[in-house]
Parts: sequence; C-alpha cells; structure tokens
Amino acid sequence: MKAAYIEQFGGPEVVKYGDLPDPSAGAGQIVVDAFAASVNGADWKVRVGRHGPQKFPLVLGRDFSGVVSAVGTGVTDLRIGDEVFGVLELGREGAYAEKVFIAASLVAKKPDGVSHVDAAALALTGLTALVSVEDSLKLKSGETILIQGGAGGMASFAIQLAKHLGARVITTASAANAAYLRDIGADQVIDYNTTDFTKAVSNVDAVLETVGGDVATRSFSVLKPGGRAAFIASGKTAPTPTRSDVTALRPYAGRDRRHLDRVAALYQAGVIRRPEITLYRLSEAVEATRASEARHVKGKLVFKVR
Repeated sequence: MKAAYIEQFGGPEVVKYGDLPDPSAGAGQIVVDAFAASVNGADWKVRVGRHGPQKFPLVLGRDFSGVVSAVGTGVTDLRIGDEVFGVLELGREGAYAEKVFIAASLVAKKPDGVSHVDAAALALTGLTALVSVEDSLKLKSGETILIQGGAGGMASFAIQLAKHLGARVITTASAANAAYLRDIGADQVIDYNTTDFTKAVSNVDAVLETVGGDVATRSFSVLKPGGRAAFIASGKTAPTPTRSDVTALRPYAGRDRRHLDRVAALYQAGVIRRPEITLYRLSEAVEATRASEARHVKGKLVFKVR
C-alpha cells in the first residue's frame, strides 16, 4: 500500500511517501480501504516527537473513511463492502495510508449521501467536540460559552453544537474568519490580533480552549464563579486554575461507535455543516503537515486517498 510516514522525528521534510506492507485483520478487527483521511493538529506534534517514543516507520494520522476490505474472526456486525468511518485507537497513528486496520467496534457506518471526504473531516473533530461540550462541560441551554480559536475544525463543530444546545457562543479568530464564524452560529467574534479577549469577555459559564499556551491560563479570568473550562491543546492534563472558584477539565476523547453515530446524525439533520475543506493528495503529505503546523488552518485539511 502507499502511505505517508516518517522514519525519524523532525520537520515536514521528514515525511516520506512510498510503499509499506498491507495490514491484515486480527481477531475483532477489520481492514478498511481508505478513500479519505483527515489531517489534525496532533499529527505534526507526533511528527516532531512531542507525543513520546514511537516505532518507525510510523504512518501518521488518526481518522479516515473508506470501505471494509477484510474482516477478522469474531466480527459479525460489519461485512466486506460496508462503507465506514472512524478514529484509530487512542494513542495509535496510521491513517495516512491506502489501508487501515482497526478494531471493528470503533468504527461507524458512513451514512448514504455523506462523502468519504466529509466523513473523514468530521470524525475526530466531531468526536472531540461532543466529548468536550456535552460530556465534559455539560453545556446547557441559556449558558454562554467562549470557544477559543473558532475557525479550526473541532472548534467550528463545537460552535454549531453549542448553538444547537441553546447556548450563546463567543469565539476568537482572525478578522478574515469572522464572517464564516457568524454564518455557522457564533454570536460574537473577537479578533485576537487586535483585541485582548480578557477585556472583551467576562462572566461566561464555560470555556472551550483549543489554542494552548498563555491563552489557556488567561481563559480562567473570563469565567463566572463556578464556571468550568475544558482544555484540549494543553497536553494530557488541564492547566491549574489561577483561581479557586472555577473548574479545569481535560476531556477524554476515547474512541467509540456511539459518538461517531451521533456525529453522523447531527450532520444528516443539518445541525452541523461540513467544515471548509482543503484537499491534498496523499503524496502531498509534506505540504499538508506544513500547513497544519502553521496553525492558521480554516476548517479542515483532508487527504483524498482514492
């Protein structure tokens, strides 16, 4: 199979495109012929070594959409030819490839009428947004949430989800993305290049932080007493709150079919739009990972594998 992989940690230039052995399906597993794979912000961090030691060659990537091409023993709910999408097991990379193996229980059937590109774009972003907004923050109708870095794939999904739940949504972004974010439901967009969000926002019920760095720690200051903040860009644990009357949460984005089914249902119901997508060929993985690392992506970067 063709794949985009690394044999050492480093910059975008260490990403190679070439042939690797085809995977096989073990007990409880399937092999998927991938039609699309998504690029996520975690991928370049894996590439540079921030996620710890890895076994090389390492195929990058976490979420995908495609067609089941092999079924292992014990798998009874999926068949060869089924169209599925999913996210690889927590801590495992390998989606930038023509073939992906995964535990069958972790994938969901791709709905008819949803393209493989859209399904791949929505998989990990949607799962993470659901876990963050619904499971961790437990956002309620009538509350106000600040979503940092709203133009990213996960954050834009979260904006739409929060509006669907009945919340007031404030987000930060560059001025170039303000119209897009208002169009998908943001009530207020703060230009982070010209405005300090801590001066423009106060007394919110919840914060979803997707940027990291000092933006994370400064986010505590805009919460009301009893407020809560969820962090997905600050490592494996949430930052320590700078005040005692708020709660810091680190969402656990485990993999399961239930969340993926909900992603698909929200999309089919028109609650969530597909993000703005920039397509790459798998052979263009160097360019894609470079764009992702620049951290000014609007929407999602997706490989069209087949």
